[in-house]
Amino acid sequence: MLELLYLSRLQFAITVAFHFLFVPLTLGLALLVAYMETAYYKTRDETWRKMADFWGRIFKINFAIGLVTGLAMTFQFGTNWGPYSEFMGDVFGSPLAVEALMAFFLEGTFFGAWIFLDRNRQKLKAFSMWMVALGTNISSLWIITANGFMQNPVGYELLPDGSKVIMTDFFALLTNSYVWYMLVHTLLSAYLLTAFVILGICAYQFLKRNDSEVFKRSFKIAVVIALVTAILLPVLGHGYAQYVTEIQPAKGAAMDAIWETGSSVPMYLIQVPDASTGSNSIELLGIPGLASFLYTGSFSGTITGLNQMPADEIPPVGMVFWNFKLMTMLGFLFIAEALAGLYLQKTGKLYKSDLYLKLMQWSIPLPFIAIIAGWNVAEIGRQPWIVYGLLKTESGISTVPTSEVLLSIVLITGFYLVLWALEYYLIKKTVVNAAGVD
Repeated sequence: MLELLYLSRLQFAITVAFHFLFVPLTLGLALLVAYMETAYYKTRDETWRKMADFWGRIFKINFAIGLVTGLAMTFQFGTNWGPYSEFMGDVFGSPLAVEALMAFFLEGTFFGAWIFLDRNRQKLKAFSMWMVALGTNISSLWIITANGFMQNPVGYELLPDGSKVIMTDFFALLTNSYVWYMLVHTLLSAYLLTAFVILGICAYQFLKRNDSEVFKRSFKIAVVIALVTAILLPVLGHGYAQYVTEIQPAKGAAMDAIWETGSSVPMYLIQVPDASTGSNSIELLGIPGLASFLYTGSFSGTITGLNQMPADEIPPVGMVFWNFKLMTMLGFLFIAEALAGLYLQKTGKLYKSDLYLKLMQWSIPLPFIAIIAGWNVAEIGRQPWIVYGLLKTESGISTVPTSEVLLSIVLITGFYLVLWALEYYLIKKTVVNAAGVD
């Protein structure tokens, strides 16, 4: 059963993580392309039209392939997570049904309209793209609402035999504090990722000495979005860290590998956790009280240590800790890169700063890595619970042959790699052929 549990979790992690590589770019590009379409309608400036056409082509590729990658997830609830589906069905089904009826049909219908409407119907074309943007962003609300219950169950009643949860308050489900923390954090992360993809592609064009106004204006917009979101994310993250420490103390403690309960807990700049000993093997350059401040809002605040919690309710500390550190370190890098880009753009030195342009070109994958690391913190940090405090992960899996799960992992991974290669090829072809965008 242990092997089956790990394989089932690995399969779901692969499908969700791969799908999530496409989602944030869809969220961000939808809004930006809608803005460009509207700007062209109002000004009739051809640069806006060319921007909408170019970034719109990338959006079409990402949207179409991302849609395909999401289909496998729904099947897994029945094939690999039957007991979980039975336990959670009454709660989980409602937001997912609303997501399909309200968001998926909205974005799907208007996506088609946006593609086929010509420039003679520019007002309707711009409106259609705004509806696509609205649909994609509403979709994230309902998905996170479903996930929010798994993280912080509210508005439910547990049957006397403990076999199922029944939703009793849909409004409580929708206003769950966890949902709104994660929704804002997810959307800001998506907009930051989109901005860095645009910056990286523009940097590639500038290195090729393509001085098109399309990329100059795109860079100018994207660098501001990158800076604003890169600054807002750690501010929001500070609030999230305090909140999650209250509702999931083990996750909060694991994020900074805090083993012993204490007040004025320091944060170490160099730290290596060792779960086998229940301590940190290396602790260097501690800043007094900083961990307490980050997780309680007070430099003298008390944090419950992992060693004072039930051993069977502690998540994999190393995975949570290192993913959290990776995400935060990349976050500070994003701020520095955005500041440098804004300075170079304002001073007119950008187009000759080859070192910075190469850095931004190679930084395109970093926001994807950061967003997956953040997702790992949220989901792995909830372990061993699949529904926090109500159902453990080991109780949510279907009893299926291990060999079948392993085979499906191999097949799904292979299929997803083909999709990724197709996405990379199509977007690369679009970017390389953009020299004649004017």
